[in-house]
Amino acid sequence: MSEKSRLDEIKDELEILDINPTIFARKEIHALPDVLSENEKIVYLIEGRNKLTNHHIILVATERRLIFVDKEFMYGLKVEDFSYDKVSSIQYEKSLMLASIDIHISDNVLEIDNVGKYYAELFCEKVRDFMARPKEYFQNKPEPTALDQLEQLGRLRDSGILSEEEFAEQKKKLLDRLS
Repeated sequence: MSEKSRLDEIKDELEILDINPTIFARKEIHALPDVLSENEKIVYLIEGRNKLTNHHIILVATERRLIFVDKEFMYGLKVEDFSYDKVSSIQYEKSLMLASIDIHISDNVLEIDNVGKYYAELFCEKVRDFMARPKEYFQNKPEPTALDQLEQLGRLRDSGILSEEEFAEQKKKLLDRLS
């Protein structure tokens, strides 16, 4: 059995999280194997437009840090990452169809717009969860076990985020990866 590429693993992670990036995020998604550490796991990912540069970007929340990825044809790859303890606040504002997110880091405010309003709210909740954790949490964090991942899938099903069919599909994918 051939070993999956890191990009395929990332795409599988996104699928399990029910994140379906648009074609506009393709360049940034393809850059992620070079951006993420070997065992770093994505918690959530959104895409939008950096209000300052007007570039399409992705924001990636991992269990370790918050990462901004901007891969433009003319400008190359720009990656900025911040530990959660550097984020002082994150907020979103919904309009009719889309939302914007403001992230306060040190003395800077990063403004992202053209984000799907449902995804903006979820992303902010995930980041706030990590912001609330003590600094020690991020040091020497063990990898989640298969049982941890199955329990998480069960919680997603029980809370109505995953249907019974989606749960069974994701459970099968997880168990197939283990064999």
